[in-house]
Amino acid sequence: MTDNRLVIFAKNLRMIQRIQSIFLFLASGAAFGLFGLPFAKTDTSVANSTIFADGLYTISDNVALLALFAGAGALSLIAIFLFKNRKTQLLIGRLSLVANLIGLILAVILFMQDKDTLGAVNPSDGLGLYLPIIFFVFGVLAQRAIGKDEKLVNSMDRLR
Repeated sequence: MTDNRLVIFAKNLRMIQRIQSIFLFLASGAAFGLFGLPFAKTDTSVANSTIFADGLYTISDNVALLALFAGAGALSLIAIFLFKNRKTQLLIGRLSLVANLIGLILAVILFMQDKDTLGAVNPSDGLGLYLPIIFFVFGVLAQRAIGKDEKLVNSMDRLR
């Protein structure tokens, strides 16, 4: 009877792990989606602008943005495979959230600094503007799922 319960517990544990892996995968997809989608775009290119010189504000306009969002996406992917060590998985997940948040703040700062050079040109939002927010939501959901998994395992250890 106890072996049967152990098998059921192991299956349930895999199910919990699966949902957090999906959240981490979706978060990394949102981070890597920034390589193809711009934060903002203008109808015409702005000659004296540093980020809208080609009419698009993307992560490739700044090396720090590129490194932060690529790092956040890579850390989320790495965290998927750390399922045997949940504390490390939580730490790597938090680091990816911090990298994403710093990247988002830097993107806003760069936009605000460049806004004076735009003149009469009005930039419109691109889909890339929302991807760091989507990353953050999926990252937080993954953190919660990993935390619940850790609590479940700790409670089962107390029962032994």
